[in-house]
Amino acid sequence: MLTIGCHLSSSKGYEAMARAAASIDADTFQFFTRNPRGGKAKAIDPADVAAFERRAAEEGIDVILAHAPYTLNPAAADARVQDFARATFADDLARMEATPGQLYNFHPGSHVKQGADVGIAKIAAVLNEVLAPGQTTTVLLETMAGKGTEVGGRFEELAAIIGQVELDGQVGVCLDTCHVWDAGYDIAGDLDGVLEEFDRVIGLGRLRAVHLNDSLNPLGARKDRHAAIGEGHIGFEALSAVTRHEALRSLPFFLETPHDDISGYADEIARLRAAWE
Repeated sequence: MLTIGCHLSSSKGYEAMARAAASIDADTFQFFTRNPRGGKAKAIDPADVAAFERRAAEEGIDVILAHAPYTLNPAAADARVQDFARATFADDLARMEATPGQLYNFHPGSHVKQGADVGIAKIAAVLNEVLAPGQTTTVLLETMAGKGTEVGGRFEELAAIIGQVELDGQVGVCLDTCHVWDAGYDIAGDLDGVLEEFDRVIGLGRLRAVHLNDSLNPLGARKDRHAAIGEGHIGFEALSAVTRHEALRSLPFFLETPHDDISGYADEIARLRAAWE
């Protein structure tokens, strides 16, 4: 069965997100751990977590994906930005233990003219500071579009980060279809080839989740502008094929497509489920 959901607001808590997911026939969901621009996270309510666990069991929700704030940049040159990244990362991973065994996704960051190698080393150093034995959360590096000084636009950069992480068993990858397309990986014309390259460079065993998004940009534009499924340059058939590919079909898929309300996600989920089945 296709495991698919979308990004939901966490303002009303975990149980409310599970209820919203079920209302659109989703069996997973993604959420921000705090305001995407940073700031203090809302306290976790144990009663809400308990209610979420009951509803998740009823609705068949086994996996959820937390997303770090966009302002988290462990590759930064500015010491204050680095300090924020370390503190936020550590706090988020501690909070994730309220829902054990789940996934935490982050954008690797931007090296801001320090050079990719310096950025890679800094990202790995932060991971080595915040990861600890016994943590149940798997931290996912997201594939990026490669705009500006972003780290993670090439599979080799993600592999280099993972190669410097001591507790590398706690680290995986989230593949974003819009981002890899914008970075120049032709998932519409040569999905097999892209996945073979991913396997050679990183290893498909590291791939734990997929952000399923169309792109407003042509292949290799390096701009990162998401489109609704079937309304961009990748297209519905190619994105549906991503969900059905033998190497990917058992992974959870998360929509980050632009919609004014949740009904847009419901339509995409319905169409993708129909094509998958």
